[in-house]
Amino acid sequence: MASVKIATLLIRTVAKPIASRVKNQARDHERFRGMCIDLAQFLHRSEVKLRTNILGEPARHIRPLSETRAVENGANFLAEGFLFSVAAAIIIGEQWRSSRSQSKRRDTVDDQLQELNNQVTQLKDRTEGLEKKWSSEIEELKERNDELTKVLERIIWIGLRGGWTDVHSKSWQHEIASVAQTASALEGPKPSSSSTSDTTSS
Repeated sequence: MASVKIATLLIRTVAKPIASRVKNQARDHERFRGMCIDLAQFLHRSEVKLRTNILGEPARHIRPLSETRAVENGANFLAEGFLFSVAAAIIIGEQWRSSRSQSKRRDTVDDQLQELNNQVTQLKDRTEGLEKKWSSEIEELKERNDELTKVLERIIWIGLRGGWTDVHSKSWQHEIASVAQTASALEGPKPSSSSTSDTTSS
């Protein structure tokens, strides 16, 4: 940005001496002088004809400019044309640079949005996976809870039917052992003694 402003200031500074140089060349060089005169006379005739047509005046003879006036007008036109060209080039260049900068910024924003969309999609997939996993685990826990409830009800029913004093009989001990085995299977494997001792020692 700073380099563009410096270049613009430099071009504007150099343009004025170049315009003055054009005027001096028109006065000093014969060929360039003739070109300025022809250009000035053409512009003068065009201006008079245009003004006559706009105002609706009758056509009249157009008197040519004097040589000194023609050289001055032609040189001024070339100098002003040069300055205008420089100004137009600066404006077009600045507009192109601004458009290019905006295009790069849009590309950057599009890339960031695409990356965010990808991240959102990944998070959504992970969330759905965790939701399915948790639903499965919750369902499994509910089933285990129902089974444990049934086991507990079975134990209570055994105690109520036979009386708690008769629990020591072989038939009741066998049935209670089977219920306890079912409850143990539902609760899952217990940690081994070695791991328990390691935990205790640590």
